[in-house]
Amino acid sequence: MKAKDVFTPGGYPTHTLIEDHLLEKQQQLLDALDTGTTLVSISGPSKSGKTVFVRKVLGTDNLISVTGAGIQSVNELWMRVFDLLGTPISQVQSKTGTTTVTGSGKASAGASIYVAKGNVEGSLSAGYSSASQTTEAFSVDMLALLKNEIGNTDFVIFVDDFHYISRDIQAELARQIKDAIASGCKFICASVPYHSDDVIRGNSDLRGRIFNIDFDYWDEPTLKRIAIKGFDLLNISPSDEILNRLVKESAGSPQLMHYLCLNSCYELDTREKSIVAKPYPNDPILLEKVCRRTLASADYSSIVEKMKEGPKVRGSDRKAYISKEGWQGDVYVFLLKALASDPPNLTFRYAELVKRVSELCQGDSPSGSSITSACQHSTAIANDAANNNIIEWDQDSDVLDIRDPYLLFFLRWD
Repeated sequence: MKAKDVFTPGGYPTHTLIEDHLLEKQQQLLDALDTGTTLVSISGPSKSGKTVFVRKVLGTDNLISVTGAGIQSVNELWMRVFDLLGTPISQVQSKTGTTTVTGSGKASAGASIYVAKGNVEGSLSAGYSSASQTTEAFSVDMLALLKNEIGNTDFVIFVDDFHYISRDIQAELARQIKDAIASGCKFICASVPYHSDDVIRGNSDLRGRIFNIDFDYWDEPTLKRIAIKGFDLLNISPSDEILNRLVKESAGSPQLMHYLCLNSCYELDTREKSIVAKPYPNDPILLEKVCRRTLASADYSSIVEKMKEGPKVRGSDRKAYISKEGWQGDVYVFLLKALASDPPNLTFRYAELVKRVSELCQGDSPSGSSITSACQHSTAIANDAANNNIIEWDQDSDVLDIRDPYLLFFLRWD
């Protein structure tokens, strides 16, 4: 057994699937699909296991998985569905036409006669038929074809990353989904929490026809079981301290946990099941190697650099502060250092942010208003650069929420 088959970041965890904490959601999904008139909306943070969950519950035989990424039209999405179904679609058709000529001339029926465009010259003694074939383009009613192909069947269309589809296309897609559901088609749409109602905004008539299943980041005991189960299969014996560190660094993401465990195997030079028990000690140097190897899967360098620079300054430069370690930086640098400090956390309230920043400073530290302003600007810069909401600043509640665990991981280990 190979390590890459046990720990499968981005793939299906055949050997390390942990599912008992999802049994209630599993039954909810099956019941919602069983009604036959409901769109299932699954919302949850990035890398929280939504796709793996759907594949586990429904299997792969009848699941038609497509992604909203890169979709430029509704028909393009349906074309991806038909491609997976193996449905042949031709955009041209052939037509056969027959030309009949009759006359009373002297030519026999068996004579070889050439019929040119225009008038027929001479006289004919028998009838003549000429067949010709032409092709012409025609429009395919994709929605009608979809309903004909999967309506009242066991097939389920799973539109992952629905939030990546542009708003104008979402509106038309929502309208067609509503129509298709009425014809017995089954749909699941997955999105991140702050876009969970995109499909309803696309068509308010879907309200009352949607069943929502909410995901969250995994708790620490459940994430720990991934490592215990996988390392046991590979005959690796980790210390409890190292297990806890890996769990903390994964920040609630089962995918990131798989990366950390797989890279642990590589750093331990155990790519296959060990014949003898292989210890995994609580060694800070070894852990750092594991995390830096994992960092290659979480590159946010250009975005973090823009966050560190902050918005363009007009007039005098921003005030610089001195850290207890001797380095200097403005409020934007200290904010990122505060987010990266121990313990790993995805959600920060105002008081904790101020506390973390002040603990980094030697002497003067940025004011609370300066920190909240930096949160607001850094968030806008990051999301604009990523073209996605990877971090959010709730100005009303003064809460900073990192939406992607990989961003937090990068901040901690870059």
